[in-house]
Amino acid sequence: MNYLALQERPVGDIVAALELEQPSVSKHLRVLKDVGLVRARREGRQMLYHVNADAIRPLHEWASTFERLWRHQMQKVKERAEENIKKV
Repeated sequence: MNYLALQERPVGDIVAALELEQPSVSKHLRVLKDVGLVRARREGRQMLYHVNADAIRPLHEWASTFERLWRHQMQKVKERAEENIKKV
């Protein structure tokens, strides 16, 4: 998705950047398009894909709640590790 964040790209460019087989990339793009995370437009014979930022925003906000949890958990791990170092 990061690769599509800055500009729309044709499937061939995506295949080359990801170093995956074209059918696999097309399948993933179709799924992302079906759920609304990616948009596509035809230009001649090429399909150009780009991120649908409006659809990704709620997903990002939802994931950020877990980010806060992970950050809190990592802080606890750090504190325990520092306590164990002091004991040694």
